[in-house]
Amino acid sequence: MTQRKTCRIGIDVGGTFTKAVLIDNSTFEVIERYSVLTTHADPRGVAKGVIEVFSNVLQRSGTDPSDVVFLAHSTTQATNALLEGDVAPVGVIGMASRVESLLAKGQSNIKEIELAPGRFMRPLHRFITTENRTEDSVRAVLEELRAEGVEVVVASSAFGVDDQSGEEMVMRVATSLGMAATGGHEITKLYGLTTRTRTAVINASILPKMIATANMTEASVREAGIAAPLMIMRGDGGVMDIQEMRRRPAVTMLSGPAASVAGALMYLKVSDGIYFEVGGTSTNIGVIRNGRPTVKYARVGGHDTYVNSLDVRVIGIAGGSMVRVSGKDIADVGPRSAHIAGLPYSAFADPADIEDPQLDLFRPKDGDPDDYVAIRTRSGTRYAITNTCAANVLGLVKEGWHARGNAEAARRAMMPLSERLGVPVEEVARRILEKASTKVIPVVESLLMEYKLDRDQAMLVGEGGGAAALIPFVADRMKLAFKISQDAEVISSIGVALALVRESVERVIPNPSPEDLQRIKREAFDAVVRLGAAPENVEVTIEVDAQTQRVRATAMGASEMRAQDLLKDVSEDEARNIAATSMGLAPESLRLVAATDQMRVFQGSVEERKWRFFKSRRSPVRAVDREGVIRIQRSDGVVVGANAGNGLAELRQLWEQVTIYNGDSIITPDMFVISGRRVVDLSGVTALDQALAIGGSELEGLAPETPVAFISVQGARGI
Repeated sequence: MTQRKTCRIGIDVGGTFTKAVLIDNSTFEVIERYSVLTTHADPRGVAKGVIEVFSNVLQRSGTDPSDVVFLAHSTTQATNALLEGDVAPVGVIGMASRVESLLAKGQSNIKEIELAPGRFMRPLHRFITTENRTEDSVRAVLEELRAEGVEVVVASSAFGVDDQSGEEMVMRVATSLGMAATGGHEITKLYGLTTRTRTAVINASILPKMIATANMTEASVREAGIAAPLMIMRGDGGVMDIQEMRRRPAVTMLSGPAASVAGALMYLKVSDGIYFEVGGTSTNIGVIRNGRPTVKYARVGGHDTYVNSLDVRVIGIAGGSMVRVSGKDIADVGPRSAHIAGLPYSAFADPADIEDPQLDLFRPKDGDPDDYVAIRTRSGTRYAITNTCAANVLGLVKEGWHARGNAEAARRAMMPLSERLGVPVEEVARRILEKASTKVIPVVESLLMEYKLDRDQAMLVGEGGGAAALIPFVADRMKLAFKISQDAEVISSIGVALALVRESVERVIPNPSPEDLQRIKREAFDAVVRLGAAPENVEVTIEVDAQTQRVRATAMGASEMRAQDLLKDVSEDEARNIAATSMGLAPESLRLVAATDQMRVFQGSVEERKWRFFKSRRSPVRAVDREGVIRIQRSDGVVVGANAGNGLAELRQLWEQVTIYNGDSIITPDMFVISGRRVVDLSGVTALDQALAIGGSELEGLAPETPVAFISVQGARGI
């Protein structure tokens, strides 16, 4: 009997294009792709483009809608709505007891938020004391706000994270009046009334528009015969179901870059690295650490929020950035691009069309400098000289990469610039990329330092259509390894299709007990399972910030159907070769030091000379799962193989062995617990009893002989 072929659809809604890919659910090969211009101006908004692309990939591939087991899309709608000021009028009802009212009244009264230059959101504010809060009093206040034009209500109560009843009552009454509503407790369980209320206001302002889009998209998906859950990309690199998006649309901010990093994680099997999403005009740069994207709280209009999103740095340099010239030197590259100027790249021209090129300096936009370079051919056609053109001239763009053009056409176009500068064409191209890379390298260096990435482990990962225009040259200058994504131009759509279900739970817990940590870990675990993750592959990371007293549990897991396809088991020799290649060592020099039924941990040995006379030895570690993905990579570490029966004793001994006592300070290790395929990251835990509690919850219920592994890496935390 032939096994039914199933598929996944991933859709990336970008600022310019909406792109869809249809992926084989067992091989992850791209079967079909389709793109349209993003339908911002359509009455149905971006939903029209989403519907068009998924319909086309089904039709063009001849795929039956019933064979689609997963459908997800990213969206720029939340971000764009805020940037463009396309938001609903919001009213805030603050609440507190009389004793707390003086402080809470001011903290819940959110001042205007600048969404973009000249675009402000000005929420209205009312306040009710707990003693006077009844359904009738709330209804009266809501009627006042509605008369003043408010469409969405935020209920925000002092200590609402502990007692949600007041906020829920306001939301219930608002709904009965036909008004949309959101509560501060729905967005976050963190204290901080001002930030919590501000986050809820931002969420509320885009609620009606996002709900309308969600309803149209879901209805069309169902009409097409697709029964699979419709998932939406979050800004922190995971996906959530559409019902959750209807409650918390703000968490989709920055879901475009998140889609790209999801592609790097699942399609390229990257563990640690710097990822670049290189478009035509700008580049997003971020970090993958321990196989996860680095996440921070998003800022809107210069204000903090409690929305988790990728820590992305945006720079105005990309594949289409144009050259500027001053005298006999390259003055700058960017920020204007060929796309902004409306010019084609010379690298994508036919060499025969670049006839008798003449230098043409111009202003792309009013107010711009007049030293941007174009060339004008005999026919009168103008072409831009870009980073992509320079990379093609230098032979840096391989066959099959999206940025691959015609090097001869680019070389001819650069001849007038070569004559002006008095250097060969290849030297012009090199100077262009040197100027461009000087804007990229400081950002990469700062991320390497901030996130403590080992330079010999970190890889530059190029995504987006313009990746090959920048990454090879930057990697060479920095002496770092690099990889350009296969299907780089649609990697965001691929990332959406293969993304993991994700949820974070945060609490303010002074001096958290082991029981507190177990509780929050379980809450995060249960949350992703409710959203569709398969329980057997959910991983939970615990972070404890002693300074802010915040505890965050982040759970990630593959959907049920994705989990069923995690059956490709690499052999020990294949896993050893993968680890050896990553370490830069001979496979026969590696030792298999620990293993579970679904993970192998290899260790090597490297001798290094320091200060000419002294030698040091380190032991690099790689944990490789059954798919051949490196799940943990460290330049030096201690590995212990154990079983569930003696695991906690081994964890205690390893912790004490690696912890450094230095006078009044204690430097605790980063610790990883491997059980089956799951990796529990304890690098945010700073106390042994907390580590034992989390480790114990992971080993609980396992047969005593079940193999487990522990990896310890000396961290730099002092307590």
